[in-house]
Amino acid sequence: MNTTFLLHILVAAALGGVIGLERGYRAKEAGFRTHFLVALGAALFMILSAHGFEGALTTENHRLDVSRIAAQVVSGIGFIGAGTIIFQRQMVHGLTTAAGLWVTAAIGMACGAGMYVLAAFTTLLVLIGLEALNSLLPHIGHRNITLTLSATDRARLGAVLDKLRADGVAIASFSLSDGLRSVGIGSERRHVLKMEIKTSRSKYSENILHFMTSLDGVDVESIE
Repeated sequence: MNTTFLLHILVAAALGGVIGLERGYRAKEAGFRTHFLVALGAALFMILSAHGFEGALTTENHRLDVSRIAAQVVSGIGFIGAGTIIFQRQMVHGLTTAAGLWVTAAIGMACGAGMYVLAAFTTLLVLIGLEALNSLLPHIGHRNITLTLSATDRARLGAVLDKLRADGVAIASFSLSDGLRSVGIGSERRHVLKMEIKTSRSKYSENILHFMTSLDGVDVESIE
């Protein structure tokens, strides 16, 4: 039995490591080591849940539901996944990595239960979803872009909004603010426009390039 358990853990670590390699290649928050350990730990918890307390249910003094260990892995992995999610500048990053850790834990549990075929097939589907579809989805549908522009003349920023509306660009939200920028030994007051627009993914690069070259007297602070 010990040899079988070692095989369970080995297969879980290998499959989790494969997903981790893909995440590491994409320079994500959780890479090879994190996914390796998550799958390894989930498999071990599954083995403990299924076989670690076999005598507890047969004695008169201990009648416990030891299968709860496996159930707690599902909720416990949420703490690790939450650590990879970042909310920055009105955008959420890390959701895919968090979901990857969640399914990696499930793969580890399947290996701990000896379901190698199911675990391997799930790993294949995860890689297809993360890698194969990654080259297709960027060209389908729409994406939100956050633009930050600045100008010394407030009217120029208003003209930018009018131009975008005239071009049929959907503006989800925008805000105007004033600030000072250092120029040489002095400073100048500039008006800052921050807006979120929606554009077609297939025309993303072309639209942004055309937009930047068409601005007159307006500086592009950032594009996200």
